[in-house]
Amino acid sequence: MPKNRSSQATKRLTVCAMLSALGVILLWIGSMIEVVDISMAVIASLFCVFAVIEYGGSAPWLIFAVTGLLSLLLLPQKTPAVMYLLFFGYYPIIKEKLEKRSRTVAWVLKELVFNVALVAMILLSHFFMTVGETADSLLLLYVAFAVLAEIAFPVYDVALTRLISFYLYRLRSRLRIK
Repeated sequence: MPKNRSSQATKRLTVCAMLSALGVILLWIGSMIEVVDISMAVIASLFCVFAVIEYGGSAPWLIFAVTGLLSLLLLPQKTPAVMYLLFFGYYPIIKEKLEKRSRTVAWVLKELVFNVALVAMILLSHFFMTVGETADSLLLLYVAFAVLAEIAFPVYDVALTRLISFYLYRLRSRLRIK
């Protein structure tokens, strides 16, 4: 392997390792300050966005896997890691693929992915986190959570699109990554 190619591979591996470590740190902050657990999962997902734009291929998937697994193993409170693994970590990676389709098909597929993840989150919380709650109060809580999540998802998607555009058109040339 030529030296230039080897140094590029080393740089790519180093950057991906740092992004994974930063993602774990952010998720750890979210587990320590429970009010910001969803926010930290969203911010940690931005490292996958960076990897999709700059490296593509398997790099974002590796960052997602390493960050998610280390967070599950290391965090004292697992909620941010679970949210990251069930939706926020991989969504920015597949968002690029989904948006290559027509706008209507893309939104239907995005909603489908989101709703599958939402049901998985609700089921996990029901089986692992509910103790001593009545069925009526749980149903009301799940319905309220689902409604709020359905309202928040399009806002999240549009905000993510705008952040990606901001990075591509304003920050990327200033950072001189490539």
